[in-house]
Amino acid sequence: MAVPKIIISLSALLLLLLFVGATDILNNSGDLSSIKSDEKAELQNSVNSSMSARLEDGESLNEHAVSDPDEVASMVDMSIRNSTERRKLGFFSCGTGNPIDDCWRCDSNWHRNRKRLADCGIGFGRNAIGGRDGRFYVVTDSRDDDPVNPRPGTLRHAVIQDRPLWIVFKRDMVIQLKQELIMNSFKTIDGRGVNVHIANGGCITIQFVTNVIIHGLHIHDCKPTGNAMVRSSPTHFGWRTMADGDAISIFGSSHVWVDHNSLSNCADGLVDAVMGSTAITVSNNHFTHHNEVMLLGHSDSYMRDKQMQVTIAYNHFGEGLIQRMPRCRHGYFHVVNNDYTHWEMYAIGGSASPTINSQGNRYLAPTNPFAKEVTKRVETPIGHWKGWNWRSEGDLLLNGAYFTPSGAGSTSSYARASSLGAKSSSMVGTITSGAGVLGCRRGHQC
Repeated sequence: MAVPKIIISLSALLLLLLFVGATDILNNSGDLSSIKSDEKAELQNSVNSSMSARLEDGESLNEHAVSDPDEVASMVDMSIRNSTERRKLGFFSCGTGNPIDDCWRCDSNWHRNRKRLADCGIGFGRNAIGGRDGRFYVVTDSRDDDPVNPRPGTLRHAVIQDRPLWIVFKRDMVIQLKQELIMNSFKTIDGRGVNVHIANGGCITIQFVTNVIIHGLHIHDCKPTGNAMVRSSPTHFGWRTMADGDAISIFGSSHVWVDHNSLSNCADGLVDAVMGSTAITVSNNHFTHHNEVMLLGHSDSYMRDKQMQVTIAYNHFGEGLIQRMPRCRHGYFHVVNNDYTHWEMYAIGGSASPTINSQGNRYLAPTNPFAKEVTKRVETPIGHWKGWNWRSEGDLLLNGAYFTPSGAGSTSSYARASSLGAKSSSMVGTITSGAGVLGCRRGHQC
């Protein structure tokens, strides 16, 4: 007796769906032995609750394994259309096209699964795990009375510890730091679910460390500090000279991810990365009201920055900005799917032969007819910069904006300045719609 074709097709679909699911599980599974017993119990309770709910609705776990063949076909098609990279992030798109957000924001229980964020990175800083493998530390005290002997429960006490920590906040708070906040390695500062401002004092210094994630903070009105003793670990404190007043200063560090922060109005830069720093992603941030926004590279003569690789993705460069979005030296810079709605002098600049790969951005030029150019070669004659590799690929140039390319233009020239696949510039508005601090609430999608 011939088997109906619809059954064969449905069986093939089911096999393909099972294969895709198994692949996802293998790609995303970690070391199960590292899961704590209480986390295992919570996972089992979640599964049991889901099964119980289905049984209470009168559904047998052994019946109607495929209640809607069209739905199965649709799920298989979605699995195929989503790239391998997206699947590794764990969730199907929630509709934004932003792979970082679609990785974790779909989950209404994000607050119970905070560390999932560490698996959602993209770009050159994608391997920054922060405090994923450590315990949670809850900041309960907004004070910063003593930078040498910080109180337990303060942000400074949390970030100097020698062990990995995932740092969260008990409530809304404004933290006015007496001196710069010197981070230790393997730390995540996670401001989701509360309203945390670091303002009107010192700000964040990431110096000679690795694996740091900064997420969900308002950082603004940072002041120069220094000429003071500051603790950097439980066993060390030392004399600090004057800090410039950057919102986030990255100095000789690697595997750093700065995501979903709102930054503005600081004494120097908003994000500066210098002195051989590399493997950095700056994503989903909202930058406003500032002159020199982002400096990447210490000086034209500092050759260690030739190895620098930085991804600038999905950010909104907004109201009141003037220049340096970013300003680059020596290294390799992937500027992808950002929304540039304001600049007064230029958007992207550089010196000392950096490689700049601009893909899928939206550049809206100001009304000033003398400030339409996106790019600026800083204090360099054309005879020197005409060989630098700067390209614009798929960018949307509005209101007279124009990008001046240079260099050979071959794809191979940009291999070290390519860190992820660019989306169409027509999607930039949607991709960057959540840039800056998110208004996350427990029990709801963020």
